[in-house]
Amino acid sequence: MPPIVSFIGWHNSGKTTLARRVVRHLKDRGYSVAVIKSTSETGIHFDQEGTDTALYQQAGADGVALVAPDQLSIRTENSGQELTTLVHRFLPDVDIVIAEGFKHARHIAKIEVSRGNTKLLRDQVNGVIAIATDREVVGDYIFRLNESNEITDFLEKRFLTNHGHPPERAVLLVDGRRVVLKDFVQEILANTMSGFIDTLKTTEGARDIELRIRIPSEKRKGL
Repeated sequence: MPPIVSFIGWHNSGKTTLARRVVRHLKDRGYSVAVIKSTSETGIHFDQEGTDTALYQQAGADGVALVAPDQLSIRTENSGQELTTLVHRFLPDVDIVIAEGFKHARHIAKIEVSRGNTKLLRDQVNGVIAIATDREVVGDYIFRLNESNEITDFLEKRFLTNHGHPPERAVLLVDGRRVVLKDFVQEILANTMSGFIDTLKTTEGARDIELRIRIPSEKRKGL
């Protein structure tokens, strides 16, 4: 799964502006980038001119998704899937995913964007790895709001340059939720399915295998 970094902050803190600049810098450096934006608004017209999603596309994002209470665009109802599940299912092949919002998402790296004297979210949520602000804040990895290039350097060094994590051989989603698999279990699943697929026709040169299994209702009671 690609690394996920979410820009969080209070309303009108400048999250979209800063994240969009970082997306543009990452694209200029040759990386493929997807964007997922979370919002509490409803009735949004996805990619309409002037919207945040349209601005992210103009910045060069390879994929853009909007998560709102009434929709998940790709045009479907929002089934409440976690951020990591959305990335696994819809955006597995990019180098990095830049998210906006999702301040309460677990196990997700976050950059807080803070303007003025608003209370810092880093004291309320976990995963904040850096802060971009226009005031004096004590801590490691503190950036100014106009330092999008420096923030991109930080993300590139931390997540994209020799980060040493080999790609996962197998990913398991059960009812839309990712189940963490140890390396040896991934190897067993991947080798078993690859061996089976090799026996079928019209599968020569396959790179990725996706298998969806539906359990009959009469069997679910025993699980």
